[in-house]
Amino acid sequence: MPGRQLVVGAAILREDRLLAARRTAPREAAGRWELPGGKVEPGEDPADALVREIAEELGCAIEVTGWLAGTAPVGRGHELAVATARILSGDPDPVEHDALRWLRPGQLDEVDWLEPDRPFLPELRRRMMGP
Repeated sequence: MPGRQLVVGAAILREDRLLAARRTAPREAAGRWELPGGKVEPGEDPADALVREIAEELGCAIEVTGWLAGTAPVGRGHELAVATARILSGDPDPVEHDALRWLRPGQLDEVDWLEPDRPFLPELRRRMMGP
């Protein structure tokens, strides 16, 4: 949407599992789960932004493998796009989160996802379950 800053989230997949990260801030989001990522800087390619954000937040290198359909609003000023990704090197370490979980398709509803991430879960569940 015009006037909204793009935020990118990583659906990091390993076999049939998805990495979820639990927020510590801001207060209204603390304790809730998200797809890790962050804001795209002006002039930055969204995939490059996601690689940078995951290196900062989780201390590992990823490769963007594709983008999920659609976007979701984040508050009044941001729009979330989600990419699928795989880890190239390193093990995720929650630098900006207080917990990480690898979820199987049947476990996606076990965590309290932030609202902007929820519209992407059905497509992710289908991809995780395979053809």
